[in-house]
Amino acid sequence: MAHVMRVTGAWTGLLSDWLQMRGLEAPVLRAALARRAGDENVPIPVWRELLAEGLALVPGEVAPELEVGACVQPAHVGVLGYLILASDTLGEAMLAYQRYEKLFYGINLVEMELLGQDAEIRWPRGEQELGQLADGVAIAALITFLRRQLDDPPPPSLVGFLDPVSPARAAAYEAFFGCPVQFADHYVRIRFPLAYLQIPMPRRDPNLLMLLDRQAQALLRALPGGSEMERLLQQVLLRLLAEGEPTLDRAARAMHMSPRTLQRRLSLHGLSWQQWLDRSREQLANDYLEDPGLTLSDIALLLGFSEQSAFTRAYRRWTGLSPGRYRRAALRSAWQSGWSESPQTAAPWGTGAGDGDR
Repeated sequence: MAHVMRVTGAWTGLLSDWLQMRGLEAPVLRAALARRAGDENVPIPVWRELLAEGLALVPGEVAPELEVGACVQPAHVGVLGYLILASDTLGEAMLAYQRYEKLFYGINLVEMELLGQDAEIRWPRGEQELGQLADGVAIAALITFLRRQLDDPPPPSLVGFLDPVSPARAAAYEAFFGCPVQFADHYVRIRFPLAYLQIPMPRRDPNLLMLLDRQAQALLRALPGGSEMERLLQQVLLRLLAEGEPTLDRAARAMHMSPRTLQRRLSLHGLSWQQWLDRSREQLANDYLEDPGLTLSDIALLLGFSEQSAFTRAYRRWTGLSPGRYRRAALRSAWQSGWSESPQTAAPWGTGAGDGDR
C-alpha cells in the first residue's frame, strides 16, 4: 500500500502565525487552521487549499509564500527542531532530516548527493507533489531556519523548483535566497558548497536555545551535579538517543573513556548505566509530553525507542501511567495556569491519533 504524503498540524501553524503577523482577520480560515493544529495528518491537498486561501488575502503581492516560510519556528517543525539540537554540524543536521523526514511528510522523499565542490539536497518529481506555493514555503522555511542557526552564512549555490513562474516572481525568489533559482526543474533542490557540511551548529536561535535548556534541566534532574563530565554525558546522551543506540559502550567511546570508567563515574551517584538511562528517559519524556507539537511517535523516536509501543510500556514501568494520561494531566494544568487560550484550542494535542494508548 502506497504511503500518502501529508504534513503535520504543527506545520499549518506557519500560516496562522503569518496571518497574525500581517494582522489579517480571516476568521473562517483561522478557525479551519485551529481545527487542524493538533492533527498528525493533514493531507497535502488540504494544506494547499488552506495556503492558497491565505495568500489570496494579499492580492498583487509577488511571492508572499516566501514570507510565510520565513515565519518558521521550532514549534512548526516539531521533532526536527529537537533533532537539530542533537547535531554538532550542519551535515549531521541534514542527515537527521533525511533519516526522519517520514515523520514530517509521512513518506521519505529526500535525496542527497555530492557534486564536485557542492552538496545537494533534493526532492524528485513524483505522483505526490506539494505545488509551487507549498514548495516555496517549505524551502524558504528551511533556509530561514539555517540562517538563524549560523552567523552570517553564505548563500546557497543554487535553488530549484518544479514549476515555471513569471519573471517578477523569479526575481523575488532570487532576492530572497540570494542565489540563482531554477524553475521548471526536475527537482526541488538546494545546492550549497561542500564546506557547509562542516559548519558547527551554534544554536543561535533563542527558541532552540530554550528547547536545549529544557532538555538540560530534565537531564539534570536525572543526574544532579554540574561537573564537566556530567554536562558532556548529557550532550552525548541526546545524540545517542536521536540515533536510536543509547548503549554504555557507545557513550563511553563518544566520551573517550572505557565503559568501566564511565560506569564507575555513574556509580558515584549510586546509579548503573541502565538506571541512569531509564531515569533520563523518564525526565525527558515528561518534558516532551508537555510540548503539544510532539506526537507520541515523535517522543518515542527522541528517546531512542524503535516504536511507540515500546515507549508506552517503558513509561508505564517508570510511572505507572500511560503517556497519554500524563499528557492530558499536564495540558489541564497548563490551561489552569493560563498557558493556553482555552481547552478547546489545545484539546487536539492530547486526543489526536498520535496519542495511541490512553
